[in-house]
Amino acid sequence: MSEAPKPSGKPRKSAAKSGRSRAREFGLQALYQHLVGRNETGAIDAFTRDLSGFNKADAAHYDALLHGCVAEAEALDRLITPLLDRKLAELSPIEHAVMWMGAYEFQHCPDVPWRVVLNEYIELAKAFGGTDGHKYVNGVLGGLAPKLRAAEVEADRAAGKARA
Repeated sequence: MSEAPKPSGKPRKSAAKSGRSRAREFGLQALYQHLVGRNETGAIDAFTRDLSGFNKADAAHYDALLHGCVAEAEALDRLITPLLDRKLAELSPIEHAVMWMGAYEFQHCPDVPWRVVLNEYIELAKAFGGTDGHKYVNGVLGGLAPKLRAAEVEADRAAGKARA
């Protein structure tokens, strides 16, 4: 297996992270393995579950992210591609995985407010991605939110909680 990415920024203190935030981190590491190593999903899953701290993650959310993003990869790519300023193949694997996960959560996790989804993935991109990768993630996922969570985004805009 190729080496999983390590955080480069200053992430939140470990104790302050929710089980879902931890699940997103492990999901990102697993999807990185999928995108870079082209490893089989079952092997990636087993490897990731053995990592230190996995027991504190929301395993069901991790499962949904890993297996859902792999199963829906083509559909997720079709969603994000129109918002890119470069070819999909030119995305860093971290940005690609973060965008997949954000788009997946917008579609399949209506219990998580869209602004929380957006913030969580911006923070993941800051911690694991390149210098300004989080800005790119913000632009793409911020562009997807009105399409995938139209009523919720519009309600926040009407209440003055989101940019118009």
